[in-house]
Order: sequence, then structure tokens, then C-alpha cells
Amino acid sequence: MEFTIGGRLEVRITPTDVGKRVSVRRRTDDGGTGAEFTDVVGVLTSWNNGVLSVTRKSGESVHIVESTVVAGKVVPAAPARRRGPAASFGELATVTARAWQPVESEALGDWRLRAAGGFTRRANSALPLGDPGLPVGEALDRVRDWYEERGLPAYVQTATGAEGTQELLCAELERRGWRREVSAEVRIAALAPVGDLEAEVRAVRLTREPDAAWLARYQRLAAPGPSALRVLGSGPSVWFATVPGDTGAPAAIGRCVVDGRWAGFMAVEVAPEQRRRGLATTVMAALARRAQDEGASAAWLQVEDDNEGARALYDGMGFATHHRYHHYRSA
Repeated sequence: MEFTIGGRLEVRITPTDVGKRVSVRRRTDDGGTGAEFTDVVGVLTSWNNGVLSVTRKSGESVHIVESTVVAGKVVPAAPARRRGPAASFGELATVTARAWQPVESEALGDWRLRAAGGFTRRANSALPLGDPGLPVGEALDRVRDWYEERGLPAYVQTATGAEGTQELLCAELERRGWRREVSAEVRIAALAPVGDLEAEVRAVRLTREPDAAWLARYQRLAAPGPSALRVLGSGPSVWFATVPGDTGAPAAIGRCVVDGRWAGFMAVEVAPEQRRRGLATTVMAALARRAQDEGASAAWLQVEDDNEGARALYDGMGFATHHRYHHYRSA
């Protein structure tokens, strides 16, 4: 990474560059003769009182003392991704929200307040996709009040790592004491290769509604209450996949929502004793073929950072990270 002009290191960023993507080199030694440096790339989210904050695409905010900065420059947005379909953040954010709809929703300017009795953070968090119509501090106070009225913790779902995402809001939430609890990747891929995966799809039963066995296998559901059932059944065209097991309980399950050109995959789970038999691939392939029959050509899914097994599976299917989302909880 070069910061030199005519062989000299130069700092070519100022506080007026807040909101831009930057690359910063800082000194990490204690001021002795053995200088050591690290580079930070991300969105410059603040520059106050001699401290720069740079938010990486992972959502991590790095605080840099101004006196340690030896070089810096504004850099262009990350290059367009070569794998998977072309997609904007706005398009994907809208499609993913339609696939997991709350029971109750209210607009706050361009933000959307969502509640579903506490069933999953996604259905019980504010989704900020534009201007709330209020100063951010007042908007966050309104978010807290709205969730408190419903006996729920206040969450805001933000995104980083793609053009049009919300690094500045992440930094503001952290400044106000909101705590990041969960981060996940939103991944995309062409749908046809998923449908072409070698799998015994005839073993998969597809239905429009989840039955009791499917619900019993779904690990995020302690009890199938009405709010959870409404969230699971929401979306333009919803399909549930079940691979029957030898004992009557499903060996594997999955859910897919078809929405125009997109097919979203969720709740792909395999019974512990049935793992390493390719059943997750079987479920994905069966759902992908049904989505293709309805005209879909692109696929998306969400995978949390700590789910290494699922990440490896989706790597093999050609899914590439488009952006990341984070849930911040009010202090």
C-alpha cells in the first residue's frame, strides 16, 4: 500500500473527509527508533479531539490517535464483485426484509420499526434504510421508547461493507453506548449452480407451511407461538423443505422465499446424528430447483460469523459476501 509522493509519506485526509472511504497508516511503536506501522482501510466515521475513527467493512471501529498517523488518503469504493449477480445494497436490504417480516411494523421516516413478540432479532429491530426524519439522537430515543412500550429490548440492524451501507450510523451507535451483539454476512450467488448440485432431491418434501415435525427440528424455536409462525410464513412465495428421518423426526429442514429474481435460503438445519451425509446440500438443491421453476435466477443467504461449518458449505456452493449486517442493542 503506497502513500508516498516523491518518496515521502503524506497525510492527505482532513476532518472534511468524514464519511469517505480512506486508507490510514499509523505508527504502532512507542516512539523509539524501531518504527512499526499498521494500515487501516474503511470509512472515516469521525475525527474529533485528536482521534480518528475508521469503521472497517467488518463493522469494527478502529480509533487512531491523530499524532500516530503517518500517512492517509481517500480511496475509491471497493471494486465490484466478480462472483454472483449484480446487486445494490438497497435491493438486497429490501428483499431480505421481505423474506422475514415482523408481526407489527411502523415507519419512522425512512426507518422501519419491527416487532414480532421477541422472535429473532431480525424481526424485532429497527431497520434504517434512509433518513428517519429526525436528528439521529432523537430517532434513537424514539426507537427505545417504541420497543419499551412492547416490553422488548431496543435493537437497530445496521450494515457495513458495501456502497450505500451505514458505517457512520454504526459509529454513532457505539458513541451513544449501543452494544453490537451479533454480526452476519449476507452472501449472494447465481441460483443455477445451486440447483445443479448433485443431490437426491426426490427425498425432499416441499410444502407451503411448516408441519409440527419441521417446527420441532428448527432450533431457533422454543415453542411454535403465533408470532413465530407468522414470521416463518411471511414472504412473497415461501417454501419449506423436509428430509424425513428414520425415526419420524426430520433428518434435515430448510426454508426458501422466492421474490422476483431472488431466492433466499434460511433455516437450513440437519439433525446432529445425520450430519456429513450431504443433507444440507440436498435441501438447498431441492429448494433452488423449485425457485428456478418460479423464475428466480439469483440466491442470497445470511450466515453468522461463528458458524464455520455453514460458511464452508456456502463457500463450496459459490456464495460470496456482499455486505455484513450487525445488531446493536441499546445500553
